[in-house]
Amino acid sequence: MVDSEHESPLVQLARFWVIDKYPYNSTHLLKSLEWLDRLAPDASEAVRLATLTHDMERAFGGPDAIPIKMSDRAYEEAHSNRSARIVAEWLRANGAHADLIRDVEALIRVHEWGGSADANLVQAADSVSFLETNIDLMVSFAKTGKYSKTDIASKFDQMYERIQVPSAKALARPMWEQAKARLGAA
Repeated sequence: MVDSEHESPLVQLARFWVIDKYPYNSTHLLKSLEWLDRLAPDASEAVRLATLTHDMERAFGGPDAIPIKMSDRAYEEAHSNRSARIVAEWLRANGAHADLIRDVEALIRVHEWGGSADANLVQAADSVSFLETNIDLMVSFAKTGKYSKTDIASKFDQMYERIQVPSAKALARPMWEQAKARLGAA
């Protein structure tokens, strides 16, 4: 695991940005980076930044804010593209090099699906963190009727089944099983 004292200045700054701007679910993003560091301790700065900031669009309202839809490809594309744009703007404002911005944007755009070794790492870290940190939130959605138990169960399955990094899938399996059991008991 990368010691926060040895992070790049931009990753340190991004960590503070996530905590400041996304307080209601920053734990998911921070844990995503922790899982990435466990899965790939030598991951590039671009992979680390994309993992840490992949959901940042949810922290910003506005006329182009996107209502969350469970397991909906069009939503996932819009969410990914908006996050990539917002993070790229933040990186530009904080002096990031154009190549780094391009790489982070590209990884965030595919964080729901992966597709390359680096993108698969971002996606796997996102999935494992989701299964570690967002189960209470998802179960509460089922209890309040915001989403059906079937929708939440499908989301749990999707987050587990999409993992393409074998070591991450092995780490996620008990979390996925526990999430399904907790939803069943809700």
